Amino acid sequence: MNSLAEAQHRAMPFTRLTDCGMDPADARRLLADTAAGTPWDDAAESLADAQLDRARTANDTGHPVTARQAYRFASAALMFAQMAHQTDTPRKRDLYARHTAATAEIAGLERVEVPYRSGILTGWLCLPHTRSAEATVVVWGGLSGWGAAYLPVAGAYTARGLACLLAEGPGQGESRLSHGLYTDERVTEGYARFLDLVQADPRLGDTVAVQGISFGGLFAAHLAAADARVGAVVVNGAPAAPAVPEFRTVREQMCALVGTDNPARVTEVMDRLRFDPDRHRIACPLLLLHGGQDPLALYPDQEPFLKAADPATATLRVWPDGEHTLYNHAAERDALSADWFTDVLGVPHSRSAERP
Repeated sequence: MNSLAEAQHRAMPFTRLTDCGMDPADARRLLADTAAGTPWDDAAESLADAQLDRARTANDTGHPVTARQAYRFASAALMFAQMAHQTDTPRKRDLYARHTAATAEIAGLERVEVPYRSGILTGWLCLPHTRSAEATVVVWGGLSGWGAAYLPVAGAYTARGLACLLAEGPGQGESRLSHGLYTDERVTEGYARFLDLVQADPRLGDTVAVQGISFGGLFAAHLAAADARVGAVVVNGAPAAPAVPEFRTVREQMCALVGTDNPARVTEVMDRLRFDPDRHRIACPLLLLHGGQDPLALYPDQEPFLKAADPATATLRVWPDGEHTLYNHAAERDALSADWFTDVLGVPHSRSAERP
């Protein structure tokens, strides 16, 4: 395996591929084909094409449940296809547009658009089977996985009666690639627009919570500290003091997030986004998730979030063998977070029972 393939396998292991919704058989095939020399984006796109063919055939023959599953597998494969490109190349934009189109075919999802500055922030709204909820969780990712990458997380929440909005904030997904919106010192203003959307929709209940995954956990903590509308927050695998790393891949992702090739500007933004528990206080309940084997967010990197919260309403859950964002404990992680949200947001258990 060449060095590029080795780096891609480290960044996108089997546990991450399946955590974000890939068909396990496709995930194994992707790793095998790329180890044998097929470029990552070509291999992932080919797997997506096969799932799209499967979805269309299922629709044509009257099997909508199978079609929905295949569209989800295709969406996930295309999400990982675009991750082969750290910078916003035409190929990355095309792959992400194909991902968005495949996601739009998944029955039951609602695409959302939120005007912000000179562009549009995008996302996907997932409702429980009742088509209304008493509370909503807004979820977003980090440097490379966004929006519909977290459909499995949304499934855990909607099964318990919560609505879930999978947000693509400034510097992420379509919001960046199609609408030119980037992360800066005021990034929480962009994420707050999703709270506005929730509050304006009578289907979504009176309470809103937020969850940030990977680098996005930093933005979630900042929003929880700045906006009294946030009723609870989950932070999973985030650095409280972000820095521009030595690793080229992550450095390029940060530059793309901020929308610049100037490392000094990226450093300036990261310094301004440092979360200081002496200045940023979290009044709402906090759940901090940590993996003991996470090389990107060590425990000291996340501890400031705990220090910013009230000890009486802060919860820490550690998996000693947990990978980054707990890819390898995905089902337990999502169940724990979903149950925690229903408890702290006061969603009645009778309301949160999953339909058979």
